[in-house]
Amino acid sequence: MTLKGLNLFSSKFTSSRSSVTCTYKCGNACFGECENKSDNPYFGDMMSRRSALKAGSLTVLTVGGGAAMASLAPAAAAAPFGSSANAGSSSGNPLLDSARGMQFAPVAPNQKDQVVIPGGYQQSILIAWGDPVIEGAPAFDVNKQTPEAAAGQFGFNNDFAGLLDHPTDPNRMVYVASHEYTTEPHMHPGYDPANPTREQVEIGWANHGMTVLEVSKSGRTGELRREFGPLNRRLTATSEFRLTGPAAGSDFVKTSADSSGEIVLGTLNNCAGGVTPWGTVLSGEENFDQYFANSASVTDERTRKSLDRLGIPKGGSGRRWELFDDRFDVSKEPNEVNRFGYIVELNPFDPNSTPVKHTALGRFKHEAGNIHITDDGTVVCYSGDDARFEYLYKFVSSRKMIEGDLDHNMSILDHGTLYVAVMEGNSPTAEIDGSAQLPADGAFDGSGHWAPLLTVDEDGNATSRIAGFSAEEVAIFTREAADVVGATKMDRPEDVEASPVTGKVYMALTNNKYRGAAEKSLEGVTEYAPVKENKNGLVMEIDDDHAGERFTWNLILVCGDPEEAYTYFGGFDKSKVSPISCPDNLAFDEYGNLWISTDGNALGSNDGLYALTVEGPNRGELKCFLTVPNAAETCGPIVDRQRVLVNVQHPGETDDASIENPASHWPDGGNSIPRPAAVVVWKANGGEIGVK
Repeated sequence: MTLKGLNLFSSKFTSSRSSVTCTYKCGNACFGECENKSDNPYFGDMMSRRSALKAGSLTVLTVGGGAAMASLAPAAAAAPFGSSANAGSSSGNPLLDSARGMQFAPVAPNQKDQVVIPGGYQQSILIAWGDPVIEGAPAFDVNKQTPEAAAGQFGFNNDFAGLLDHPTDPNRMVYVASHEYTTEPHMHPGYDPANPTREQVEIGWANHGMTVLEVSKSGRTGELRREFGPLNRRLTATSEFRLTGPAAGSDFVKTSADSSGEIVLGTLNNCAGGVTPWGTVLSGEENFDQYFANSASVTDERTRKSLDRLGIPKGGSGRRWELFDDRFDVSKEPNEVNRFGYIVELNPFDPNSTPVKHTALGRFKHEAGNIHITDDGTVVCYSGDDARFEYLYKFVSSRKMIEGDLDHNMSILDHGTLYVAVMEGNSPTAEIDGSAQLPADGAFDGSGHWAPLLTVDEDGNATSRIAGFSAEEVAIFTREAADVVGATKMDRPEDVEASPVTGKVYMALTNNKYRGAAEKSLEGVTEYAPVKENKNGLVMEIDDDHAGERFTWNLILVCGDPEEAYTYFGGFDKSKVSPISCPDNLAFDEYGNLWISTDGNALGSNDGLYALTVEGPNRGELKCFLTVPNAAETCGPIVDRQRVLVNVQHPGETDDASIENPASHWPDGGNSIPRPAAVVVWKANGGEIGVK
């Protein structure tokens, strides 16, 4: 196959995300005004942090309404992407030559309104928006929604998926999902965005949060079925959470409803997460800024520089929640916003427990939080800040896991040191021109160090590592603290996962249309971000001294159509890989293969789930395992020996769609409205996933 060149300097940024998705998912953060305007160091003439930040709450400008965004193209036959039908083998037989865990025939790019899986596999819907979680909750009826019903039903737009062994029943497991956001125009018949009703707003509150669900195994297959059980639970935007760490009790988080600064109602925009080795679930509060309103009321110019670092709308919010609860109006409750943007930890085995928000892990737009334990027992938590030109963080705990001691283990993330990544390439600048052509040494690679931001000792005493910031300021205004040390500006750092086999760390970098863009020249191309106006994304591999402060890195994937010259697949034969665009969530199978879900495919195909070999002679082999329906995003995922589970988010979420005129009929078919749902895939003969 002849590789085609691509003039990246004139390429236009395209995505399958609709403007309505950008509006309701992230408040247009990914396509509006860039929040990071620092030139590192941040605001060199800024005044004392303590005096400035106590003058007002951290908030910021975002672009409201509809973003300028390409809508999903009309449905068509499978797009002609290279030779993806042959992906995955040097001999032409994808089942024989691929590594264990990747021995399946790849799914071709398509725009079908269904979940498409490989031959020899089966699938079923585990649970969908509105299905009862709590026994006694009604079955879903789009015309009979109430806040009370929604609080007992599966929430909207499930993102993170966790699957844990049941504590007492070997025939059951426990599925945990986060509910990232609501899209009210696609939830309510005749919805008026300018004038929502109180009931519609309260239904939105109930559809945020998290779900804990008991599921039963099905015979010898990997199929799972939802069940009612004592562990089933819904957490919403009005459930009680507890702050822990340096920010707890701070004046920055006290409100008229909570003078203690320790109890928060709700969790918002819960994106990806992780399952801890001690059996709890972590969930990242991501684009929480969009729920708040009226930052224009803050008049101090210097304080505004901090407010503008996060993304709070100057005027009304998109959902207008501030009309029904003053806590979402920063002109009335300036500190409420400071109580969101953390890693949440939930004990799924105690339905009466109060989840915590770990402020020692910092406050930013957490995509996820994932744990790695070193050979000597050191606990490390990695997290990305999902926005253009934002940063990669890790937290190294001073406490080690104690088997069976949950109280101790849930304090692990309150004691230790928070770091941000600073990296550089090792090739001459002239060799990095934005075309993504490999430099002379044959790899995009380099080294880096972790800059300390905050340390909390064993007694809970917190010390700032940033001059001019108190410890509580670092914990709450983490982005500004990271700016000061010159943290590396990345192309939307999303999920970060450590391999259970090698310990290497992998980070999905979804895209960045402003990288090197002339009209938005915030940051040029670099070796760690070598694609100008990066529309398809990257995957970085990091060899980290987990407990230390040094690492090396390389780009294992430069995503896109493998027929294009600029793409890179770890050195593997590009005529035998699947095209991939916009990597998002990550997971590993037991063999050490990296599984990548995508969000916003810019190649004209539906999003999907891909498996990548990262070690051995097939390093860089990439195969698509499944694709999701029209306008949907692939979330989760979970890959074990018996099953693959993905959360399918925002199916049919196009700009011209509505309840009355749906753009998808998945998962129920017929003339039904689309519903976000969880899908389980297993091998038809009961065999192992990806093993011939």
